[in-house]
Amino acid sequence: MAAIVTSWRNAVHIKNCCKGVRLSHAQAACRDILGGELDSIRAAGTWKTERVITSKQAVKITVQGKESTLLNFCSNNYLGLSSHPEVVQAGKDALDKYGAGLSSVRFICGTQDIHTELEEKIARFHGREDSILYASCFDANAGLFEILLAPSDAVLSDELNHASIIDGIRLCKARKFRYQHKNMQDLEAKLQECQDARLKLIVTDGVFSMDGNVTPLREICDLADKYKALVFIDECHATGFFGATGRGTEEHFGIPTDRVDIINSTLGKALGGAAGGYTTGPKELITLLRQRARPYLFSNSMPPPVVACASKVFDLLLGSSGFAEQVQANTERFRSQMTNAGFTVSGDNHPICPVMLGDARLASNFADQMLEKGIYVIGFSYPVVPKGKARIRVQISAAHTFDDIDRTVEAFKQVGKNLSVIT
Repeated sequence: MAAIVTSWRNAVHIKNCCKGVRLSHAQAACRDILGGELDSIRAAGTWKTERVITSKQAVKITVQGKESTLLNFCSNNYLGLSSHPEVVQAGKDALDKYGAGLSSVRFICGTQDIHTELEEKIARFHGREDSILYASCFDANAGLFEILLAPSDAVLSDELNHASIIDGIRLCKARKFRYQHKNMQDLEAKLQECQDARLKLIVTDGVFSMDGNVTPLREICDLADKYKALVFIDECHATGFFGATGRGTEEHFGIPTDRVDIINSTLGKALGGAAGGYTTGPKELITLLRQRARPYLFSNSMPPPVVACASKVFDLLLGSSGFAEQVQANTERFRSQMTNAGFTVSGDNHPICPVMLGDARLASNFADQMLEKGIYVIGFSYPVVPKGKARIRVQISAAHTFDDIDRTVEAFKQVGKNLSVIT
């Protein structure tokens, strides 16, 4: 309720600020249209309020308007490295040595030695030939398909792939096929439809971020072999923490690295949590992307402190830190206790643990009551997830302790009983 009141006050403030400003007919009509859209979002119970964090990103955070410290269970900070002392210090050192930014794109005067060093570490971590950095993985996905695929090619995409993949595929001129989520029979049927294509590219998230379920990568690779297709996976919710040593979905399934052709991933989640993304794969592909990928050619290079932080994270991971094992232990503890309590937790034993509630208003109310108990979680509803599939998406970190897990489960039980979600 407090969040709704705050949003209403903000809207009133904006309206008052506009008093005395002459609006054209077109401007007034546009305001009315946009106002109607905003009203419909509020009426549907899907209004999203941004809570303001007043501390560093960590397991324990402070939020504007709250006096006490909160346990954070909705961050992509899977390894707890966003505020790790060594990672922070690397960023500080780079700021002093290399400055705040390059004020340029890579091919003009925006490439420093730390950029190329990070790209080498990324390729080595994934067991690939080369890699290329972008400002975000959204940009990596926007830059790939348009350059790789021609009108004589075909791209086959899981229907629940991330929005950045969907938008990236829209930019290419290849024949486009969307197969049913994780449905290998439907994928094979689509592959049969495009056997005449020059290149066939199967595109999938490694882990689907809203549901925490894992793509059937082994079966996808088998179909790729059968129909002479390439395989692309987006590993944003896998790199660094999924699999025995954090190498992601292919390691989780024990799949050799030569069976997955292209990997895109992010530096903005487990790998330091700041920003940045990348493509890693064959050297010829990476070289071509440096020549033609629009998000690479027309965006400033990544700031040196961000590069240095991510590079330090890879140093920690390449040194076998044991982070992945702790994430998995915490995940299993949370999922088992929540299931025993009567909650429905979807996903495939992944640190993304969606607690399914169904109703959007219920999810929002549930999150507000969890906040009152000192647990920071967010309700997810349409259009982020399908209508009728609202949820609290809990995300587990290596930095959580078992006591943190137990306290959060107890809060879920209390709120769940109060809202008649469980008995």
